This record gives sequence, structure tokens and C-alpha cells, in this order.
Amino acid sequence: MNMHLAELNVGRLVAPTDDPRVREFMDNLDMVNSLGKRMPGFVWMMEGSGEPGTGNTEAKIGGDPQYVSNLTVWKDVESLERFVWGTVHKKFYERRAEWFELMAEMHFVMWWVPEGHEPTLEEALERLDLRRKHGDSEDAFGWEWLKQATMHRTHACREVA
Repeated sequence: MNMHLAELNVGRLVAPTDDPRVREFMDNLDMVNSLGKRMPGFVWMMEGSGEPGTGNTEAKIGGDPQYVSNLTVWKDVESLERFVWGTVHKKFYERRAEWFELMAEMHFVMWWVPEGHEPTLEEALERLDLRRKHGDSEDAFGWEWLKQATMHRTHACREVA
């Protein structure tokens, strides 16, 4: 059975999605997501309403409208790495402290899914909780867990948000 790599990234915006403090992030969300969808190795993305400039921001976590999430599936580690660290996405990642609160808890998780599986946000949050409680494992992990992941070692910036 072929396996694909799922990832969830959660953040809490410093202001509501229509606030000028997060406008630049919101204004570029569609462009960055569209780029991701065109990348070699991209498989699937959790979609929002389809309204321009909203991404998937209406998928609230815990009822909090400032929590936003990104849930995608990729053919392999290298494909996800190329998107995250080798495209304009990295420029937005480097500026995340401008738009997102510093998270006290782990906010990123990856795991393997069978080809064709589209994880739900609930499933992804369970994986994140698993990683928070037990650290990296076969069921929930970060970049360091993946031996084939190399770009994050040289391209990633320090954890900020």
C-alpha cells in the first residue's frame, strides 16, 4: 500500500481575519495555497468556503475564530519540503510572528496516511494531541523524525510562533 504524508499546522492569529494587522497574511493566503496546489507531489488540501482571501480560516478550532489551520497531504517528504522551504511560502513562514501569537503548545504534526485518504480536521487534531502528549512517534511526528527530511535543517528559521 502506498503511503502519503499528511501535515497539520495550527496557529492563532493576533487579530480577527478582517483586522488590518493580519491583512497582508490574509491577502496572500490564496496565492500561497494556489502555489502549493500546483507543486509537484501535492495531493490534497482541506478547503474552506472558497471565498477569496479566506483560505480555510472558517474551520474554527475550539470555537475560536482566530485559530486557523492548514491540513494537506503530499506524495512524499521531499515534495512538502520543496514547498515549505523552497518557494515564496518560506518568506511568509519567516514573518509568522507578525501575524500569529506565540504558541505555548506544539502546533505542527505530520503522519503517514494511505494513498487516497483525506484526513479530517478532527483526525489531524488527534494526531497533534498524540504528539503533544508523547513526542515524536510513528503515529505523529515533526521534521526531525523523518530521516529523508533535510531542507528544514538548513532552510528553517528558529521557532517563533
